[in-house]
Amino acid sequence: MAAEGSSELRKQRPIIEFLRLPSDPSEKPYLAGYRCQVCNAHYLGENRVGCSKCTSTEPLQDVRLSDRGSLYVYSIIHQSVPGVPVPYVSAIVDLPEGVSVRCNLIDVEPDPAKLPFGMPLEMVTRTVRERREKNAEGAEETIEIVAFFFKPSHN
Repeated sequence: MAAEGSSELRKQRPIIEFLRLPSDPSEKPYLAGYRCQVCNAHYLGENRVGCSKCTSTEPLQDVRLSDRGSLYVYSIIHQSVPGVPVPYVSAIVDLPEGVSVRCNLIDVEPDPAKLPFGMPLEMVTRTVRERREKNAEGAEETIEIVAFFFKPSHN
């Protein structure tokens, strides 16, 4: 899709392989996982050859993971590489399917008094950087790199 008044093409790419960015703008981005068809255990990341819970070697099924979770543990980061604003909150979020994701929290004050364990969270995505490159036809395009974060849920 071209930007208005421009011939520049824009594309989005996820920062990590298990973040899915649907091509239909009415669909929300989501985290993709795998589910054992025998015991219903869920996994995140690369597809496996078998289930580590029940040892089944049946193919795992692709599933869309929940965009809601709860805060399991966190760390407030006060020192980082140049260009990354600090402090920020790095966390592990438990999803209802039984998997956990490591991510950064946003829209929260980095204060332990405001980060209760078990706090309900919801996933959001944001463009974290852009880069320009030429495609196979030689046209200039902007690639938006999209990451996922969790923020407090008020539901």
